[in-house]
Amino acid sequence: MTDPTPPQPVARTADVPAFADSSGLPHARSEPESVEQPPARPASGEGLNGGTGDNDRLRFVGAATRRIARGLDLDEIVLGLCRASVPTFSDAILVYLRHPLPVGDEQPVTPWVLKLRRTDRIPEALALGSVGDPRADASGPVLPMLASATPLVEVRGNGPLAEVLRGVRPVFVESQVPKAALRELTGAVALPEGQRAILAPLRGRRRVIGAAVFLRRPDRPSFEAEDLQVAQQLATHSALGVDKAVLYGREASIADELQRTMLPDDLPQPTGVRLASRYLPAAQSARVGGDWYDAIPLPGSRVALVVGDVMGHSTTSAAIMGQLRTTVQTLAGLDLPPQEVLHHLDEQAQRLGTDRMATCLYAVYDPVAHRITAANAGHPPPVLLHVDGSTEVLDLPPNAPIGVGGVDFETVELAAPAGATLVLYTDGLVESRSRDVMTGVEHLRGRLAEISRLVRPNSAAPLEPLCDEILDIVGPGDRDDDIALLAARFEGIAPDDVAYCRLDPRAESVREARRLVRESLARWELGELEDSVELLVSEVVTNAVRYAERPVSVRLLRTDVLRCEVGDDVPQLPRLRQAGPADEGGRGLYLVQRLARQWGATRLSTGKLVWFEMAPPP
Repeated sequence: MTDPTPPQPVARTADVPAFADSSGLPHARSEPESVEQPPARPASGEGLNGGTGDNDRLRFVGAATRRIARGLDLDEIVLGLCRASVPTFSDAILVYLRHPLPVGDEQPVTPWVLKLRRTDRIPEALALGSVGDPRADASGPVLPMLASATPLVEVRGNGPLAEVLRGVRPVFVESQVPKAALRELTGAVALPEGQRAILAPLRGRRRVIGAAVFLRRPDRPSFEAEDLQVAQQLATHSALGVDKAVLYGREASIADELQRTMLPDDLPQPTGVRLASRYLPAAQSARVGGDWYDAIPLPGSRVALVVGDVMGHSTTSAAIMGQLRTTVQTLAGLDLPPQEVLHHLDEQAQRLGTDRMATCLYAVYDPVAHRITAANAGHPPPVLLHVDGSTEVLDLPPNAPIGVGGVDFETVELAAPAGATLVLYTDGLVESRSRDVMTGVEHLRGRLAEISRLVRPNSAAPLEPLCDEILDIVGPGDRDDDIALLAARFEGIAPDDVAYCRLDPRAESVREARRLVRESLARWELGELEDSVELLVSEVVTNAVRYAERPVSVRLLRTDVLRCEVGDDVPQLPRLRQAGPADEGGRGLYLVQRLARQWGATRLSTGKLVWFEMAPPP
């Protein structure tokens, strides 16, 4: 029986390892469990075995199928089948499933392999009254079969097991072919005598996906012909449940991958600010949402801090979130002010649909000016934690959410002192069924103040543990929504580490730029870089003053690297090209590329910025 499919990931499984004796088996619980099924009479001839058996069977099948249907993942489905069957219907059960399980219309792999997922049985102490009961010898081959069951079975295409599985219907293990099939499946030599074993194929929506073996002890009445129908019902509902669990697992895997790719893999580490982030889905059953965060490096050593929340919890919300996040990144690359970014984002949301609503907060941090410029579109306000432990909620006009249309977004400029931490978040952190947003914001402020008291005075808490502590304000029962968290620790760039000048667009200005380099590097004791930096600044400034009509800006920044930025009013970005032997120009950027650690050019709303970085000497 060949059925090729590529291996596919499946939902969590309770894989049964190789074991030497029955003590290694996952088996029935040692205490009775309150479940919705009729009372069992495992040792008498009544119940499911005679008298009023038809009514009992109907009640049992109804309760068992409801229990199996409650499961969402593979473990729950298989466990539901075991718990529903043992001890009411059988004394023991083995459940085998294809490995790997095919998903949807995919073809299974070849060769066809069955894997033992779970075994279950009545504990001897419950079945026999006491461990020393003389009837313990009556267990016959049932428990030894459980102990020696083969974890992996390769199904031969022309073998007896394949023949039984192709037949789809449950069979008693009393004739030659079913006995050979059970030996092939379990590897057992001794088999139960009479109608004390049922081999039931598990057929899903499209194909047989496994098999279940129901076993009864010799001291219990054997199965009857009507019990084949019961086994058929249990097998059918279990197989459909497994199909459902596998499809759900695949969808959850796709959703997780979609959500992961929509969020940044790693945050950048721009100059003058440290970043940390967290993302938590609303629940295991709703792993996809529209919350996102981002940190986007901007020209001039600035960084844009973004957090947003699309309405809803679905793959559609995640897809819209991805489009809005891409739009924000594109708009940020144009160096637009925050209110313009939100305005264009609002237009994009309206183009995506009339009901595409989202909230967003966009803030730009300038480490040189130690300032934040921010605009808000219906998002919860950020909280600023100062180095002395005090907190404040930034006073930003809430404005309307993204997608409303026709709304002006107001920008606010605020101080960002060194050592302070800005906490941006989505409403899942502060809002729940039991509290409104502002109550949650005050709770967040109190939590930040508590964390600050645990560190030394006038020192900031480590950023990564701080994020973990912030998430602790949400209890297990309080989380109704996704949570996106972005924390930014402002370090800034000290004025002594900045050198700046504006130059008129004339050839003589190149000399002034070189003088700025020499004086600054001498003050910073970086004389070893003087020749290289002076050469590169000459090349970049020469190109700027040749075409600029307005003053050219030159700025040097000393952090862990030396950064030089040259801005002009010409929007065309320079491109690296290979100069010919007779060309007089075209070699400036080639020198920049060879000597600088990194370099780049960014278009601004008023022109462009060309920058390069040099590693400090050892």
